[in-house]
Amino acid sequence: MADQTDDPLFDALSEVWKHIVEGYLQYEDGKPVMLYDIQEKRIYAFQYKGFKSEMSAKSQASLTEQYERAVAAGQMVVFVRDNEARRLVSYSMDYK
Repeated sequence: MADQTDDPLFDALSEVWKHIVEGYLQYEDGKPVMLYDIQEKRIYAFQYKGFKSEMSAKSQASLTEQYERAVAAGQMVVFVRDNEARRLVSYSMDYK
């Protein structure tokens, strides 16, 4: 995992990276979408289709493209949510 960046959401992700990978590996066969909520300090693993169904049509299309690329590259998709800043950002990350 990289050192500090100019991206506070990525930095928050970096702080709990080990736990995110552990959570992902529990459900690796299902290729879950991971979500880290900064305020709750909780990590969630969601089935891709269920997570996608909660998004707008535009976001669904974007997630489909990102998810398919990530799975093909052996990566996972991780979202970081900051409710205070009203931001939700996704990253495709190597987990092995």
